[in-house]
Amino acid sequence: MFTVVAEDVTKTFREGRETVAVLKGASLHVEAGEVVALEGPSGSGKTTFLSILGCLLSATSGHVVIAGEKVDQARPSACQAVRRRHIGFVFQQFNLFPALTAAENVEYALNLKGVDGTAAKAQARELLERVGMADRMRFLPRDLSGGQKQRVAIARALVASPSVILADEPTANLDASVATQVLELFGELARREQRSLLIVTHDPRVRHVADRVVGIADGRIAA
Repeated sequence: MFTVVAEDVTKTFREGRETVAVLKGASLHVEAGEVVALEGPSGSGKTTFLSILGCLLSATSGHVVIAGEKVDQARPSACQAVRRRHIGFVFQQFNLFPALTAAENVEYALNLKGVDGTAAKAQARELLERVGMADRMRFLPRDLSGGQKQRVAIARALVASPSVILADEPTANLDASVATQVLELFGELARREQRSLLIVTHDPRVRHVADRVVGIADGRIAA
């Protein structure tokens, strides 16, 4: 079963009087439980493509389906609903709230999904345990290592059991040994829980956990 379907996706932007084509017919299918690495140089269109799959940007043309829901020409409110139900994000900079503990960062993400109170606390605890952070739940981000912060970010991305996890350079700020641990955790979670995981990366270590590596260049994807 494909949880990510993108076919002939284009994206253009206006820059003054010029129209700039960033994506030029990019296509990709990702199965449930599959880990895919998307590699490409700066300016190749990979972040734009990830943003379209994450329902943060709309495609100019083409066909995009996430977890069975067509989103390429959907209204912003519909895209927001698909994001909330089906997509988890992991970012290069972790994007944790500095004044909140690890548990509170995950609880806040649960609050945004409509889960609060005792239920949010219990789910946050369970998610942090799953990523090996049971003993760091009450730590603030400033007291966590880079790898620990990324584990919290992964726990947050798992809120509401998303079908698709999109990761943008998740190992860029980690040293070699920690990056390997985080990648192994990513792969294990995706396969065990049958989530589609798409990792945009420059890091060759991602290849060791990916089921498939695809390249993107000049707005086009080639397997």
